[in-house]
Amino acid sequence: MFVITGGAGFIGSAIIWRLNELNITDILVVDSLGQNSDKWKNLLNRVYLDYCEKDRFIDDIRNNKAYLKNVKYLIHMGACSSTTETDNRYLIENNYEYTKTLAEYALRNNIRFVYASSAATYGAGELGYSDMEDGLHLLRPLNMYGYSKHLFDLYASKNKMLNKIVGLKFFNIYGPNEYHKDEMRSVVSKAYLQIKENRQVNLFKSYKPEFLNGEQKRDFLYIKEAVEIVRQIIFDDKIHGIFNIGSGVAHTWNDLVKEIFESLNIEPKISYIDMPENLKSKYQYFTKADMGKINNYIKIDDNYRFTLKNGIKDYVINYLEKEKYL
Repeated sequence: MFVITGGAGFIGSAIIWRLNELNITDILVVDSLGQNSDKWKNLLNRVYLDYCEKDRFIDDIRNNKAYLKNVKYLIHMGACSSTTETDNRYLIENNYEYTKTLAEYALRNNIRFVYASSAATYGAGELGYSDMEDGLHLLRPLNMYGYSKHLFDLYASKNKMLNKIVGLKFFNIYGPNEYHKDEMRSVVSKAYLQIKENRQVNLFKSYKPEFLNGEQKRDFLYIKEAVEIVRQIIFDDKIHGIFNIGSGVAHTWNDLVKEIFESLNIEPKISYIDMPENLKSKYQYFTKADMGKINNYIKIDDNYRFTLKNGIKDYVINYLEKEKYL
């Protein structure tokens, strides 16, 4: 049996989509659906054995419930993913302590454990974006979300876990099933709505002279390619350690939104607005995943490899325009 925590979320539900494509349905979905969230809609098209709320699941882990004997793969995508969350205790409980408990259980019971770290652990990128583990202790995240992810990476390293488990540092992932994420949705999703409503897009101004407005760069990866990489990692037990999950290419925000305009056949119109004060000291101006390490293990079929242009076009035309889920 597979357990996918965060299974109703963006990346978790997309992983289930990819497993379903392989006719794998022996899946326990773990999540917290909340009171007013549309996250449940990410599961409408998916086939799985059962659903369990995250608080009950962690209790079952601690009590070693009998059904857990069947678990072979524990894919931990569940976390607070808000980069602007200010409740530090909440972040520690959800992103650090919960992950520790699952990882230790998986190792005791010979379960394949794959967990979500984050590119936010790299901070401003002063040390680059290499996923080699010998430099982990030197990283300085810019926000508490990134630090909560970084803490578990450090814990796994100090406790010699990284030769048995896999951590995934996701960069800017975009695509269907992120609709419930509100302000944490990708700029592709938010810009699409702006274009449909106003035929223009607002981007943050740059506050560093080396970057013109809209020329800040990020590593963007389409969700379908991201979960194909994850799929290969899950089933290859020779893979262990921490790995970047990105495209390996840095594109500007201007590049990104122009592809959305093109997909909609609308003339680009971009306005540059002030960045909120609380974000200025925490903003990443450049990210680019070093993919050399994981590329030694994986090979992406053309059906799951997307350029920025092709990924945005697929998302806009086949999902956003149709209000469709994976």
